[in-house]
Amino acid sequence: MSARCFRSLTLTDPILYSFRRCPYAIRARLALAVSGVAVEHREVKLRDKPAEMLAASPKGTVPVLVLPDGRVIDESIDIMRWALARNDPEGWLAGDDVELIAANDGAFKFHLDRYKYAERYLSDDVDHRAAGLGILAGYEQRLRERPYFGGDQFGLADAAILPFVRQFAAVDRDWFAAQDLARVQRWLAAFVGSALFEGVMAAREVWRSEPAT
Repeated sequence: MSARCFRSLTLTDPILYSFRRCPYAIRARLALAVSGVAVEHREVKLRDKPAEMLAASPKGTVPVLVLPDGRVIDESIDIMRWALARNDPEGWLAGDDVELIAANDGAFKFHLDRYKYAERYLSDDVDHRAAGLGILAGYEQRLRERPYFGGDQFGLADAAILPFVRQFAAVDRDWFAAQDLARVQRWLAAFVGSALFEGVMAAREVWRSEPAT
């Protein structure tokens, strides 16, 4: 786990720095919500990151979890596993899949970024869309064998990967709906329509630090 000491803090709850639409932040919020671990949620603007967040995690990406003892966890999958290790009422940890999640965070995220942000990366969006579709075809095959990546119940691997599949699907919804991905599409639709997802996607005001006095 990528936890390290930030500074001595006296906090009631951990502090979570998050950005609503970021898939990494979404999956961290999912695990925190299902675990019931209370946090102080600080919504940030990525173009105007608060100094407190950058002091805790200089790499400047969300999510960042600052624990009451001053430790900092700034990798989303580590936040998920940390929260579920404390309370896992729905048995998500039984549905962990280290290799599948790593592949999602590697190859699938690589192609997703270059499909969604082709101008930024000077990439061929069609080629990267095709490569992403090939990975989704593998997901489709897995979901033919069982309803979720971890078996018969929704688990950590599903929660860790679905926010990225959602982002891929949203680039061109009509194209995605026309693909031969019936099981992936149902899996995604059930997730997006869930009360859990709706809860973690609730809009929040951007957090501002108190001015120095």
